[in-house]
Amino acid sequence: MGDLLSKLGEQNFLNKEEIVHFLSHLTAETKTRLFRMADETRQLHYSKSVYMRGLIEFSNYCRRDCMYCGLRKSNPKVDRYRLTEDEILMCCEEGYALGYRSFVLQSGEDFTFTSRILTRIIQEIKRRFPDSAVTLSIGERDEEFYRKLYEAGADRFLLRHETASRSLYESLHPSMSYDNRIECLHTLKRIGYQVGAGFMVGLPGQTLEHLAEDLLFLKDLHPEMIGIGPFIPHSATPLREATGGTVEDTLVMIAMARLFVPDALMPATTAMGTLDPIGREKALSAGANVVMPILSPLSVREKYALYENKICTGDESAHCRHCIEMRIVSSGYRIDLGRGDHCSYPSPVA
Repeated sequence: MGDLLSKLGEQNFLNKEEIVHFLSHLTAETKTRLFRMADETRQLHYSKSVYMRGLIEFSNYCRRDCMYCGLRKSNPKVDRYRLTEDEILMCCEEGYALGYRSFVLQSGEDFTFTSRILTRIIQEIKRRFPDSAVTLSIGERDEEFYRKLYEAGADRFLLRHETASRSLYESLHPSMSYDNRIECLHTLKRIGYQVGAGFMVGLPGQTLEHLAEDLLFLKDLHPEMIGIGPFIPHSATPLREATGGTVEDTLVMIAMARLFVPDALMPATTAMGTLDPIGREKALSAGANVVMPILSPLSVREKYALYENKICTGDESAHCRHCIEMRIVSSGYRIDLGRGDHCSYPSPVA
């Protein structure tokens, strides 16, 4: 085990068989070493900085029926909403006043938001806040759509691959195409976005072999951002009776991903804080370096329920920012409220 961990630290790579062996023989001592190595590796590229992104969940409509997601189109209990363009811009104004220079616009796959509408929103954000970055997390669209939004000024795009196993992907995503998901990621990179991929830990049917495939996929894709969080069952989905993922297993995969892709930007997800009061702090100590406080209006936050009992839905944006900042600083890291680009990207001149 020590030899494999040393190899991973030195070469940033293990093959599939080595990953499975490593994960199946983890000890408490090895985990401690793994987390320390991941934290040290992150500091080589980003020092002690933790980057803040203001998250705006602007629509919970979704045309997809993913088996694990509370926003799936077949869930009749969802109180659907869409923010107006003005409401989205007001969220950005509030975030900008709080110091944020990076905004994440996230929604279900809601085709009501056309390229024309989103282009107008992006251009207005860039006009009002030219020193800010815009990240999109809106699902699968075609290349022309992605390109129009990039040309409008979008900087980054988050699209978790969810799982690199074709069979597991197809079992969890009715009517969706594994090949199209992967092609979307390559298209986004080709266009020029800073791209985010990622997966959930603890999905029903997920094996150590599947997790090894996820790490190898990330190594090959080399995304600028990697989002990894635990699977949390939702009571209004077909997987409501499934056993969820754990914080501990997720921490291991965050650390492994950090060593496989050393220069990635990696969020300490809200899901980690939902399962463990200090879950996000634990993620930072295992190699994560991004947090995304919510800027959405209080009136809609509880309605964006990918999973249940999500934290921070009742906090004012200012309180949310200061709470997270206090937690980050007390954990030994420092807040960075700038754009927080990937370390290979020069900061654009406003």
